[in-house]
This record gives sequence, structure tokens and C-alpha cells, in this order.
Amino acid sequence: MKKAFPILFTLSAALLLGACGGDDDNGNGDNGGSSDDPSFLSLLTGGTGGTYYPLGGAMATIISEETGLQTTAQSSNASADNLAQLRDGEAEIGFTQTDVMSDAIEGINAFDEPIDNVSALGALYPETIQIVTTAGSGIETVEDLEGRAVSVGAPGSGTYVNAEQILEIYGMTMDDIDEQRLSFDESTSGLQDGNIDAAFITAGTPTGAVSGLTATNDIALVTMSPDKVDELVEKYPFYAPITVEAGTYDGIDSAVDTVAVYAMIAVSNSLSEDLVYNMTKAIYERTDEIAHERSSSIQLETSQEGIGFDLHPGAQRYFDEQE
Repeated sequence: MKKAFPILFTLSAALLLGACGGDDDNGNGDNGGSSDDPSFLSLLTGGTGGTYYPLGGAMATIISEETGLQTTAQSSNASADNLAQLRDGEAEIGFTQTDVMSDAIEGINAFDEPIDNVSALGALYPETIQIVTTAGSGIETVEDLEGRAVSVGAPGSGTYVNAEQILEIYGMTMDDIDEQRLSFDESTSGLQDGNIDAAFITAGTPTGAVSGLTATNDIALVTMSPDKVDELVEKYPFYAPITVEAGTYDGIDSAVDTVAVYAMIAVSNSLSEDLVYNMTKAIYERTDEIAHERSSSIQLETSQEGIGFDLHPGAQRYFDEQE
């Protein structure tokens, strides 16, 4: 009987582990995190016509494979709204912008109070602030937006804050335009139908919604003057000068000067260090599996661009190991 005891004990232990779920049931085995982590993850992206949505779908697949936790990408109103949902425990992962994350931590602009239960996973790629209009609209400069119907982004989006800050640098406010709060798809539909005159779109270029618009309309991009770019960057250091190269979209034959912020991934602090470590590893080491133009811009070397706030301990551990 003494020789049989270890076998019986092992069998009992295996049955007990199976009853508790085991690695196969909860996904929190060698690739995941702790037993306190959720059994599945929600990744908030943005509107279906932007860059976040297709990129997020590809990332969700990679995170699922790397961690063993089913991860689902969901469309949303993007940056600010995503952080509010992470704060409220309605999701675990979300795309946002570095400037919006800074606002959330400080509790300013779109945020009535500081958010202290969300951290950064890492920066992804530059997001260009594009002021899109149709050829023949008569809008060539930011000043020309005065009195015109202009989409400034969906409610709760980072695009709205970008529009507000750019108008400010030009001595304008939302009161100086016919403000329309539309998603990217709604903005391009509005331009196509003539219901709006211009739209602020903050996204990686080329942006799907803008590319789609060129199939039916000749478009133009509004350029920012160098002095205004410098003034904006001086006041809001999370912006950086950027150029939309000629040929980025059909009909754009000349380079257009504007500014950009960085897209980034934010995560709930409730996720374990091990889980976020493996999520970070998946995102930065498997970019070649992401079939999207922006995937080549997701680099370890720029993973902390524009991030002047805390990284999640799991992400911090991963980046420290790469040094």
C-alpha cells in the first residue's frame, strides 16, 4: 500500500486541478498570468474606419495565442472613451494617444478627475492629425475653417482635443466653427455628401476612411504653417512635426506639413505582471504577423516615445530585459 500511495496522490491532485479549471480552462498557464486575471480580455480600438480597429483585430489574435486568453477587439469612440472604460472595469486593454493618456492622469480636458488605475503598455506609431477637405471647398488654411461645418471627432475621442488645441494656436475656439462631433466613417460620409466642409482625423497614415473617400471625391489636406507647428509643439510637447508625403492618398501630389502624437496601448492595473509581460512580448516581437501598413512602425526602439508616465510593471520588466 505504501508504494501505491504516491500514485493515488498524484491522481487525486490531477483531478483536483482539473476541477479548479487548470491551465487549459482558464488560459493562465505558462503563457498567461495569475489566477486572478480574467478568463478573457477585451481590447478597445476605435471606429471601424480608422487605424485602431484593423490593427487591434490583428493584435487581439496575437495576444490570444501568446497568453492563452481569448482576446476580442471591439470598436469604440477611441482614446478618451477607451480610458474611461478601462477605469470603470469595462475592458482590460485599449488604444489611446499619449496626449490623452497624459490628460487622463492629470484629470484635465476630457477627464473630470485623474485616472489612477490604468498604466501604459507602450507606444506604437505616430498618429498624424489630418485636416481633410474636398478639392474646391475653398479651405486651404486652418483659418479658412472659420464659419464652416467641421467634424472634430467622435465624443470622447483624442481627435476632439487635437482639434481644440490646434484651433487655439490659430486664435480660434470651437465657437468659431460649426462643430460636428462625428466618427471617422461619419466624417468621410459627411464630406462625400457635402454635409460638412472639413474633418479633423487623427490616425496613422494612410487612414482607411480617408483612402476610401478618394474613390468618390477629390480631396485636399490642410497644411499647418511652420511657425504654428513650432508654437503648438512648444506649448504641448507631446506633439511632433510630421509630413504627409505626396502620394499617401490619391490626388495628394504635394507634401503636407502637420503634427502628430503617438498611438499607444493602455492596460488596466488589475492585470498581473506576468500577463502584461507576455502581452508586451507578443506585440513587439510579432509585428511581422500583423497585416497592416502601420505594423512596420511598431518598434522596440520607439516603444516609449511620448510616454512620460508609468508603465505597467509587466511592460517595464519586458523593456528592461531588452536593454
